[in-house]
Amino acid sequence: MLSVAVVGSGPSGVYTAQALLQQSLVPDVRIHVLDRLPTPYGLVRYGVAPDHEKIKSLQNSLRAVLEDDRVTFVGNVGVGGPDGVSPARLAELYHAVVYCVGASADRALSVPGEGLPGSYSATRFVSWYSAHPDIGADPFARDALEARSAVVIGVGNVAVDVARILARGAGELRRTDVPRAALGALERSRVRDVHIVGRRGPSRARFTTKELRELGALPGARVTVDPAELALDPAYAAPEEAPGTLPAVVRRNLEVLRGWSAGGAAAGDASGAAVRRVRLRFFLRPVELLERAGRVAGVRFARTAPDGTGGVQDTGAYEDIEAGLVLRAVGYRGVELPGLPFDPVRGTVPHAAGRVLRDGSPSPGEYVAGWIKRGPTGVIGSNRSCAKETVASLLADAPALTRRRAADDPLAALRRSGLRPVEWDGWLSIERAEAELGSSLGRGPVKIPDWPGLLAAARDEDR
Repeated sequence: MLSVAVVGSGPSGVYTAQALLQQSLVPDVRIHVLDRLPTPYGLVRYGVAPDHEKIKSLQNSLRAVLEDDRVTFVGNVGVGGPDGVSPARLAELYHAVVYCVGASADRALSVPGEGLPGSYSATRFVSWYSAHPDIGADPFARDALEARSAVVIGVGNVAVDVARILARGAGELRRTDVPRAALGALERSRVRDVHIVGRRGPSRARFTTKELRELGALPGARVTVDPAELALDPAYAAPEEAPGTLPAVVRRNLEVLRGWSAGGAAAGDASGAAVRRVRLRFFLRPVELLERAGRVAGVRFARTAPDGTGGVQDTGAYEDIEAGLVLRAVGYRGVELPGLPFDPVRGTVPHAAGRVLRDGSPSPGEYVAGWIKRGPTGVIGSNRSCAKETVASLLADAPALTRRRAADDPLAALRRSGLRPVEWDGWLSIERAEAELGSSLGRGPVKIPDWPGLLAAARDEDR
């Protein structure tokens, strides 16, 4: 039997388990999917916006893998930290370990004022309204949403997601699994102007057309784009000159923006007045977060322009945008896992076709997949091919790996070390508790947002 631990139960981890189940070279395989959280699905549960129900339904296909008889979900087991299990110990317990731990840190702006109250990473905001238990009680519920104006720095899908949540009426979110505290805070939100700002032009933005169009479909919101900023982009100004060189998604995005610049996105409330405004801005580079009374009060931007080589250069002009809330959505970065090698420049674990490299040589039985392998690139589906490559390497090594001794019962060994794993029955108990919570509130399932609540629900398996 080939005994494999997959560390991480998000898409990359579950796709790795699925690839192992679907192969025929080693028919007798046992897979333990470990996760630091007591809940599965990773960013599908804690990163996908609550109003993106179609994407969140991906949990159903991930669930089918985790319910396979050859797979065991092992939640509430951290790896690499002081209270978890070390990579060295996992290597003793399993023939192979595949690390699918993602890229959990945010890239910093590295500008003065970034640490002011009212300035947050977009990921923290997402984790708050997604009920990630690491967030707990958060200042968003107390003061950040008192701001009248918010600036979202970045022009990717995460930036569009958080802007949409800020601009969407809380009544529309009531049918989602947003936790009670977050929903209440969003109901009381005073934010009326949301600025989405990028340092380059619209043709270099990274949002998808579907995400972009959703902004224009928000009830009670008006989307505006500055025609002068669009015209600075050579691809926007003369799209007919190179139609075959622009990716289809860029062409579609430019068409949407062209319509908005002509006043084509203006939804209103029952009285016809726009309730919230979403403004897309381009060619603005943040250089400083401004302060007033000890809090962020706005962002100073340097005006940029195309440099003729695909990049941008400063023009010497500046613009201040007033904002009491600033969300930074400029990308993710992998975090070093103690006990594994790490490339601090790329933010990934060094590897060759998924095999972990220690001092330049493959480390027997250690593998990576997902963002910790290739960096924070691609969409959820990109993890399938990434996982298949890693599993192919693992299977090629399997004859040698299975000659090593592995633990007969790794879970018993983890428990003897003081860990208290939450297995699949515990997760099902959490699901039932969230359904009961939602029912008591007249809603569908509502997420439990804290560690004590999740663990208490997981232990109550008779629910």
